[in-house]
Amino acid sequence: MDKRKSLREAIGRLRDGMVIGVGGWGARRKPMALVREILRSDLKDLTLVAYGGPEVGMLCAAGKVRKVIYGFVSLDKIPLEPYFRKAREAGAIEVMELDEGMFLLGLRAAAEGVPFAPTRLGMGTDVLTHNPDLRLVASPYGDGEVLVAMPALRTDVSLVHVSRADRRGNVQTDGHDPYFDNLIARAADRVIVSAEDVCERLDRTHSQGAQKSLFDRSLVETVVAAPFGAHPTTAHDAYGWDMPHLKAYCDGARREDGWAAYMRDFVGADEPTYLDRVGGAEAIRNLSIPNL
Repeated sequence: MDKRKSLREAIGRLRDGMVIGVGGWGARRKPMALVREILRSDLKDLTLVAYGGPEVGMLCAAGKVRKVIYGFVSLDKIPLEPYFRKAREAGAIEVMELDEGMFLLGLRAAAEGVPFAPTRLGMGTDVLTHNPDLRLVASPYGDGEVLVAMPALRTDVSLVHVSRADRRGNVQTDGHDPYFDNLIARAADRVIVSAEDVCERLDRTHSQGAQKSLFDRSLVETVVAAPFGAHPTTAHDAYGWDMPHLKAYCDGARREDGWAAYMRDFVGADEPTYLDRVGGAEAIRNLSIPNL
């Protein structure tokens, strides 16, 4: 079985109104090549589920988003994602803002195929005030404790960026932190993986890295070769985040034409164009890897 497709083919299978999970964490190992291809597409009315980073702000700025379900939206060293902030303050999008732990439990419930996860998280806080759809449940056991029923955060499709993959959908991710990409994948009906490197058979060429597999290949529908596909976020051991680029991106949000200029000057028509405009492969390889 060969699950390899081009970026355009992979994103061409998405539809308006989908619920899309995005792997990574803040400005760390985000599937930005896939996100940029969505920016180049006509897709709209999307719901995003993410520990959010620049992908959330960019898709909001481009008018692709109807709703965001999130634990935070941040660029790490730059605490607030400026375009998400603008959309939020303007009331341009619906939101479900959650405690980070509640968000994790929602992903875990979806991954385990149960409708909700009982938790004490959120009790006595404004999370319940601002999310009136959240329900409380009583423990069925003798204690009768009342708990929050955190609903499963199921997605139509999830996008995850990994260090390497093979044509059959096996994946490996270098680095010490897998974030919650295993849950993002298991919470989805379909998974599209972008990879720094795609080979024929990981079991033959990278068998020593089997413990770096984040999830089973049966979950993966599509594999996309996307070298430097996490830029400007980090890609674990491959390259660090491009903080000058992210700062310039944030500065643009202060200008009325900032987003249009970013689309024109960087996103461009395709990934080779983007790579050239951000300084080329060698410049990205030389980005220092932060000690996270």
